[in-house]
Amino acid sequence: MSLDNHNAIIEQLKPLVMEPNFLEIFQQLTIDESNSTRFLLKMELNRLASPCTRIIDFRDKSELPCTEVQLGQQRHFLDEPAKHSLHQAISLFRNQYTLGVYEHVLAAHQQRRQKLRQSAPQIEIVEPEPFIVPGVVLGSYFNRAEERMNYSIRISASQGRSEIIGITTDLSIGGARIRIAANHPFNLDLPLKIKLLELSEEFYFPDLQLGVDYGIVDSQTNGEYIWLRLQRISGSEALAEMLGNLIRGYKLRYKIDVNDVVVTASGLGFERHFLPHLPHLPLYFNTQTQALSHMLLSRDNQQIMHYFQDENDISQIPSMLTSERLSALFNHPQNPDHGLFFSFTYNAQGNLYFYSATLAELKAKGMMPLFLGFASTKPSWRIFKLTADKIYHGKGYRHATLPGAEAKFSPLVEQQLSQFSHLLQLIDISNEDTRGHYKAWQDDSNANALKTFGQQRSTTHQIKSIAMQFSERRQEARFAFKTLVNVSQGGLTSTGITLDISSRGMQLTLDNATDFSSNKPLMLSFPKLQTIAGKTQLEHLPYRLVRTRKNGVTLHLTAVMSHTPHVGVEFLNKLISHNKAKLEQLTESNGESKELAEGLKNILMRTLNSVPYFIERTTKSAQIACLGVSTQQDDICDIFAAGTSDTLQYDLTPLLKDGLFKRDILDPIRKMKPQQDMDFIEVFIQITRQSRGKIHLKCVLATSVGDTQSQIAFIKQSKATGRFIALRIFRGATEKPDMNYLRHEIEYINIHANHKAKQLEDQLWRIIGVGELLDITQAVELRYPTLYQ
Repeated sequence: MSLDNHNAIIEQLKPLVMEPNFLEIFQQLTIDESNSTRFLLKMELNRLASPCTRIIDFRDKSELPCTEVQLGQQRHFLDEPAKHSLHQAISLFRNQYTLGVYEHVLAAHQQRRQKLRQSAPQIEIVEPEPFIVPGVVLGSYFNRAEERMNYSIRISASQGRSEIIGITTDLSIGGARIRIAANHPFNLDLPLKIKLLELSEEFYFPDLQLGVDYGIVDSQTNGEYIWLRLQRISGSEALAEMLGNLIRGYKLRYKIDVNDVVVTASGLGFERHFLPHLPHLPLYFNTQTQALSHMLLSRDNQQIMHYFQDENDISQIPSMLTSERLSALFNHPQNPDHGLFFSFTYNAQGNLYFYSATLAELKAKGMMPLFLGFASTKPSWRIFKLTADKIYHGKGYRHATLPGAEAKFSPLVEQQLSQFSHLLQLIDISNEDTRGHYKAWQDDSNANALKTFGQQRSTTHQIKSIAMQFSERRQEARFAFKTLVNVSQGGLTSTGITLDISSRGMQLTLDNATDFSSNKPLMLSFPKLQTIAGKTQLEHLPYRLVRTRKNGVTLHLTAVMSHTPHVGVEFLNKLISHNKAKLEQLTESNGESKELAEGLKNILMRTLNSVPYFIERTTKSAQIACLGVSTQQDDICDIFAAGTSDTLQYDLTPLLKDGLFKRDILDPIRKMKPQQDMDFIEVFIQITRQSRGKIHLKCVLATSVGDTQSQIAFIKQSKATGRFIALRIFRGATEKPDMNYLRHEIEYINIHANHKAKQLEDQLWRIIGVGELLDITQAVELRYPTLYQ
């Protein structure tokens, strides 16, 4: 029975539901209603009056600024209209936060937003050209062991006889930041002798009179001044004690400098938006075993891992990345042919066989036409780019951003991390839409000759999977497991194989893409498991579709729980518990594993081989917030930095102009859900050198260039006039920011600079999209056999 016709009575009774004589009033007002209606009304009112524990957070759902509202132990984030709705509703329930209050605030917010859209339709105003975008350094975790104070005093700086007067902008026991004229005569690779002039007048120490040696850590300039960050490399213990006493004594009068913590926390916040969508598979080469020993799993890179698992769930990545191929990659870093892999699989009588070759091998054996032409006809055809970077262990592995924070992991994790010599990244650069181009390589050779590229089968687990920890991550461990599944929903049916399982959920890949709905349960049957299940019926078990990947081929499911036990959950729970020793665990929850995952992640962030970008919501529309840049030189960043004079400023106008940003990046992201994998577009770039070292960029969508002959002509012309580059632009929608990961940094910044903490939080909450720019030039050129003839 519906209560839609009784809304007026419900609204009339809401303010009275907490009153002692509520039952008497209820009887009077419902005297004309049937007993069943009275029962339903009473149940509904009791529901509305029940205590609520749900948090209301409108920071990413309102165009208005939101502030914190404390209700008991709960923290809500509401705009002004929502606050008014909250106070209005809570007064109806005797100042108690109930389910009725929660629903009233949400309903009022939705009505207000709906009216806003109807009465004042927004006119999209895209970021005005040119697209000048700042850079945020990722993977550089500045570890400050001591507090630094914003303290300005006169100083003199010298190298030999040259002496320049300047000021400090902050000061610590072991370092300082100074400002001097930009036209200084100093060599920034050599130490400076600094005299703290005002301190030498107040305190007498020989060090202060003669000067203290400081090494230059980094520099920034605006043309008029240069700011130098310094680290003290001389001076007595007495000087250190005096500076320590000075900072402690002036702590309440001068602000503690938190700029470095803000910069590092900002980088950490942006990387938490990017890492769930990391599409590449990081692999770590172990010096002890002289082989790959670990892989780092994100949410989106697991399809690469699953591609290489055979019918026994054993990874065949070590069989592709043999010691000979890795040695060639390590020993010839300037030859990209050793890092471009082509792969396909062959299924024979239930056994999966893998074939792979590098471009260098195909060239050496003269088998490019045969391999590319034959392999590209296979459904399992893949192209992988493999990069290798040496790991430098001097930087440490932990991001200890706060003064006094522990700079190392546990001894066991530190030892494990110290054994890795190289970080490799396996990047899937396949493109189903261009398969036909590679088929043009086909020749009349005998395909049996490709047997030489058949991989030796790995029969044991050689690479340990370590999953990155995210706040939205599944709460229970997952295990690699393959079994047949029949799926149905209404008139739709499909067959698939599980990729991994947990007691309450699973990931499976279907034989054919099927458009299942997430609004209705999917009914699953397990025919192979039924043979070992005995009397337990593993048929028509309800599961809910959480998200899909690869255009409906890969599904993530969770069990639909009700008042009765879920047969599938109980059976899978027993299956996992009885076979834990045999199953490969993909996620772990112990502290040591979390530390190892964090250390592997920090190593990865120092050597990204792509350029992440982030999109933020603005008042009228959206814009590129920043690029994520590395401390290492990057070719893509250098191209777009050529047109700007400031450090960490990039001009993306040639890439995003003429509506490309809105049409091909922003609008598709707005239609995506955060749980979806990133997809991509491809752009061809023609780089032409001009006078005085300037370059001109012509950027065109690959699909807009024209037919195959037009694309070949574009590439040839680009090479004749300068250089050709092909970029893959990934794009995806983001979740809410993982503020819990930054909790300690935010709390520290909040103590010393409340406004900076709020600015950082607001900035991370505005991020709605993420993607990356990836160089795929080498693979794109291979699409056209005529370029090699």
